[in-house]
Amino acid sequence: MRLRRPRSALIAGAILAITLLYLHQSSGSWTPLASAVPAVRLCPEPPLLEDILVVLRTGATEALEKLPNHFDTTLTCVPDYVIYSDAEEYIKGHHTYDVLNEVNEAVKREAPEFKLYEQLRTNGRAGLNYEIIFGSGPTGALENPGWKLDKWKFLPMVRRALLHRPTAKWFVFVESDTYMLWQNVVEYLSKFNSSEAHYLGKHMYIGSVLFAHGGSGFILSNPAAAKVAAHWKSHEDEYDRYTLGEWAGDMVLGKVLKDVNIDLFWAFPHLQGDSLTTIDWNVSKVDRQPWCYAPLTFHHMNKAEFGSLWEFEQLWLRRNTAVPKFRDIFKAIILPRLRPDLGEWDNISGGIEYSDEATAKLSDEKKRALSMVERKAQTSFDSCREACESTALCIQFSHAPGKCLISSELRLGNAADSQCLEYSRAAGRCIKTTAANNGDSSVSSAVVRSGWIMSRVSQYVDELDQSCTGPEEDYWVT
Repeated sequence: MRLRRPRSALIAGAILAITLLYLHQSSGSWTPLASAVPAVRLCPEPPLLEDILVVLRTGATEALEKLPNHFDTTLTCVPDYVIYSDAEEYIKGHHTYDVLNEVNEAVKREAPEFKLYEQLRTNGRAGLNYEIIFGSGPTGALENPGWKLDKWKFLPMVRRALLHRPTAKWFVFVESDTYMLWQNVVEYLSKFNSSEAHYLGKHMYIGSVLFAHGGSGFILSNPAAAKVAAHWKSHEDEYDRYTLGEWAGDMVLGKVLKDVNIDLFWAFPHLQGDSLTTIDWNVSKVDRQPWCYAPLTFHHMNKAEFGSLWEFEQLWLRRNTAVPKFRDIFKAIILPRLRPDLGEWDNISGGIEYSDEATAKLSDEKKRALSMVERKAQTSFDSCREACESTALCIQFSHAPGKCLISSELRLGNAADSQCLEYSRAAGRCIKTTAANNGDSSVSSAVVRSGWIMSRVSQYVDELDQSCTGPEEDYWVT
């Protein structure tokens, strides 16, 4: 991998040392370290770089908030990209193309979500109801017309991307809150034959339909994209009917790929549906743990997380020739933020709950089996910690008035919020703050407090490191 080197290695080295020191001294608060980022941007330059078109999918109801996160980070190293949306506009000088103009006019008249599209075409952003635009998916912001409209973008954007760059060997599709580790993407794609039909993604099912989760990002080779575009245009009415009855455009695309006999290649754990704050760092699926592998994407990433991961990548490129793995990101960004006691923080402990409500659901036999430590776990933060310490596999816990949660899964979590805007926070759970000072909503008192058993965190890291014993190629899913 060839790199654009800064003029002064000494200056870069000094900045790196200062930044790493800051990383290890940082508090639990989730803030990027922008002041420590070297001014000279560093980008990978592997040969495959010119063969990839990055396709970023967004919508008018989220673009102003999420799209700019890419402009000073991930996209600065991408030679060729295009942004598809439900509105033609410029955002900070970047053109977003209306991809829904490819949808049949009859569908636009029939599907109620296209009322938003017509409003955008007629009046632009004037009149958008921003009270209902946050969140996505069947468990969040169901009334978001932008989310409902999104399912119609997938098939048109594949065809438009092919027309935009017909010579591209690979098309990488991401969303506006998907962080893409560019050097890892190009390294991964170098391991596949682009002349064959490939559909790479994080596996997901809706009913019997297997497809690549759109938020995690997915990848099509040129032959695969060409088959999708041709088949869609020759069966457009059929897929319009199908899309009308479904809610997920990535599933619709998956069905078309199956119909043209292109199977999904399960690229987990390289492509992730979680963010840095919500991912379980030891999650195991299809007999693979992420730790030793190289991530390509994280999903549901906010501005601060974009900044922190971008800074990590820039520092990594100045120090390493190998691509970063999940373990490297954890040690640099997550581990320094873990504490025995972190106030105003929800670390998304989702294992065993101790509360009056939880106890009431237990059988009489299970109630009698509760130890004294378990019986008082909910009474205080220290008692909650004791309950975690008394459970062999527990590594983290959180306490709110009357409730203790302990977990064997390690997550960072988020600052305790006064509202939960994204359903994606660990499948929808988010502990809110409560107003203090006699109902004065301008002053809130966080009611959740979190902690990690740091000795077990150290053991956790050591054991996972020891699992990375195979050759480098064993940790690329190909």
